[in-house]
Amino acid sequence: MLQSSKQAATKFGLDTELIEKEANTEKNIRVLGNDLTFLDIRESERTKHVHRLHPYLGKFIPQLVEVFLKKYCRTGQTILDPFAGSGTALIEANVLGMNSIGIELSSFNVLIQRVKTQEYNILKLETEVRDALKRVRSFSKELTSGSKPLFQHSTQRFETDSDYLKTWFSQRALQEILFYRSILGDYENSDVLRVILCRSARSARLIPHYDLARPKKPVRERYWCIKHKRYCEPVDEALKFIKRYSFDTVKRIKEFASLRTDARINIYQGDGRTFQLPNDLIVDGVFTSPPYVGIIDYHEQHRYAYELFGFPRLDELEIGPARNGQSRDRKNEYIDGVAGVFQNTFKHLRRAGLVFVVANDRFNLYPKIAELSGIHQIDVFKRPVLMRTERDSNKYFESIFCFMKV
Repeated sequence: MLQSSKQAATKFGLDTELIEKEANTEKNIRVLGNDLTFLDIRESERTKHVHRLHPYLGKFIPQLVEVFLKKYCRTGQTILDPFAGSGTALIEANVLGMNSIGIELSSFNVLIQRVKTQEYNILKLETEVRDALKRVRSFSKELTSGSKPLFQHSTQRFETDSDYLKTWFSQRALQEILFYRSILGDYENSDVLRVILCRSARSARLIPHYDLARPKKPVRERYWCIKHKRYCEPVDEALKFIKRYSFDTVKRIKEFASLRTDARINIYQGDGRTFQLPNDLIVDGVFTSPPYVGIIDYHEQHRYAYELFGFPRLDELEIGPARNGQSRDRKNEYIDGVAGVFQNTFKHLRRAGLVFVVANDRFNLYPKIAELSGIHQIDVFKRPVLMRTERDSNKYFESIFCFMKV
């Protein structure tokens, strides 16, 4: 391991011998110049600039993409991610001057990608974000002022047919959220405001502070908070989160604007098994991370966003969702699903083009996927996944497969 990684591992009480053995960090350093632990990378760097515009389960850290693109790809080449998720690979490719193409099933994920990667008139964006915040502040003040019960003194009250929204938010938080949603059409940068609102709604749900990723049921009573090690009250407002994320979003977009290059970013919404890319497209390389079988329900993790904005849900097209489990039949379906995406999109990959796939392949499914996809493995690197931002602190080793198109 790199000395800086060892120092960080010692600080966190991690077993360096196990990491060096399981991840073969000596090989990683020799081939890549990096041990791939990223233990010395602070959380603020793991979530730098637009990478943290909205939380997303299952994404890889940007430094991982950077290491491989720098080593194996060149400025001006075109990189494909057929499971684009929240757009991490697309953004890192752009910073390195590489064109990128992303295909993503989820409409909400595509919104996140487009907001992250769009070019903005920063002055206008900041003006609109501040104006929307000012208006929701005024609404909230009217809503909560005086000694009368909520709503009795307010001139506006917003309704929703969504049982989910009425169940997972306090009355005040829901009114602030619905008001903010009602003014989005007044702004040119309405998609940015949508992401601010969705991120705020995620935090404003009636859930424990320590369980943002996979809450099981709303909490309406005082509870013992594992995160803060004290008793906490359920969240009662959305305004404080709208304020926090309004300023944070503008700051992050500014930071990426100072780094972005003229490289193209093309984003497509659709099922990678059937979506048709332009016939004349030639891709130089692939960097992607398909869903892990039986781990995450990708639409459900952002249900608040789907309920707020009515994005079409395509849960039935998800590959390897958690709700389907990990039986033999489900693993076979997963193999067919991932291979279907690769077969369809790799038609555009140049011969001998490299494919990097980040996967926790504990069921050894990728040899068969590679065989069906017309690619063969030429190397594999391993890295520990040790630093988690959610309560789930499971540790495991994931593989970065290097395949070549036959």
